Amino acid sequence: MKKPVLAITVGEPAGIGPEISLRSAWKMRHRCQSVLIGDIVFLQELARRIDPSIVLQRLAGPDSIAADGAVPLVLHSPLAVPVVPGICDAGNGLSVLATLDLAVAGAVQGYFDAIVTAPLQKSVINDAGVSFSGHTEYLALRTGTEQVVMMLACSKTPTSKRPLRVALATTHLPLRAVADAITMALLIQIIDIVHADLRSKFGIRHPVIMVAGLNPHAGENGYLGREEIDIITPAIQAAKARRIDVRGPYPADTLFQPKYLDQADCVLAMYHDQGLPVLKYASFGAGVNITLGLPVIRTSVDHGTALDIAARGIGLADSGSMEEAMQTALTMSLATARKE
Repeated sequence: MKKPVLAITVGEPAGIGPEISLRSAWKMRHRCQSVLIGDIVFLQELARRIDPSIVLQRLAGPDSIAADGAVPLVLHSPLAVPVVPGICDAGNGLSVLATLDLAVAGAVQGYFDAIVTAPLQKSVINDAGVSFSGHTEYLALRTGTEQVVMMLACSKTPTSKRPLRVALATTHLPLRAVADAITMALLIQIIDIVHADLRSKFGIRHPVIMVAGLNPHAGENGYLGREEIDIITPAIQAAKARRIDVRGPYPADTLFQPKYLDQADCVLAMYHDQGLPVLKYASFGAGVNITLGLPVIRTSVDHGTALDIAARGIGLADSGSMEEAMQTALTMSLATARKE
């Protein structure tokens, strides 16, 4: 079997993305075929400074991937202006966006088995004149996907070797807007997406999804809010009627413990800061961001561009999350291949 081909967008060039992408691609070169998408001259010079033993090979085009090479490949996507570590330049905003377009096109056409994205600086792309709210929304737009789901995962936690996966019903919303955004139709759609991708992209035949309530104590029978009674529970019952093993709603303050997590393949949290602080605390910098619902596999790191670290020099960035993102993409690619 040929090694899975992972397209790696190296992210904001002034941040740590290019360094952690190079380190991770080189470390995992015998397990997958990495295709770094970025400026070949910039990446070769950076590789030389990281480790002179790193070898990169320029790729003529995504249709020429052998998938059995021993070194990372580079699909050249030129930068517009020189890079100063730690200092973003809007002149490179469109160049960063172009790497995403190449990754999506290659994945949709079947040349890449998965996309792994290093962090980018949203403000740089917006300053370049393109309205951009994030990787997730942009990938949904480029693939014509109506609804996607943000999931963060870690392969093990301090209390369990079982993976912890947390999907979000809402993502980057002000807290006062969350309750209005959660509807029965939305939850039904999100549960369906999570269930389908746990089966098709993770190879879990009968996934168990546990749902957190929105209010303290999951509403305490309506005394602390009726969202659980009027919206969340009916959505769960509708999913159960379609033979999806979804449980809850559970009080969020007691859901994240081994008693429940040892049975769960995924927890569905109602909002960003309900589920992600728990996962990020448990993952110790090795979390992975996964976009569910796309026609392609996409994983990413769970941190930002770390411009301050990049400004201090080579060798200070932790590539643990990028390595986990690549490993997750590799695992998902193999699970998808087995299903096909």
